[in-house]
Amino acid sequence: MATHNDLGKAGEQHAVEYLQQQGYEILETNWIFDKAEIDIIARLGDILAIVEVKTRSSLDFGLPQDFVKSAKIKLLLKAVDQYVQQNDLDVQVRFDIIAVHNEGGKLSIEHLQDAFYHF
Repeated sequence: MATHNDLGKAGEQHAVEYLQQQGYEILETNWIFDKAEIDIIARLGDILAIVEVKTRSSLDFGLPQDFVKSAKIKLLLKAVDQYVQQNDLDVQVRFDIIAVHNEGGKLSIEHLQDAFYHF
């Protein structure tokens, strides 16, 4: 497996652990619908958090969250609609980004709630 894939998997695991520490229930990881993959689906009370995890080895080329593009957002919207219908959920849906980057050999995390409102 390529090093960037290893880093991505480590970032996603770090994000899952972070969310659990914050009281979120992890419902799904790497949930796929059509051409979309949702990295993490988590629940906190009546909020369903759809979490896109972006991991970078450095910040030399920009912040991890800067790599979430509008095409990805459109796919996530379609996928979460399917997930909510399929599971007959009555929840508020929130789209978050967890940005992870390597900071001196340690993974640093930033949780951006309602992140898609900034696009």
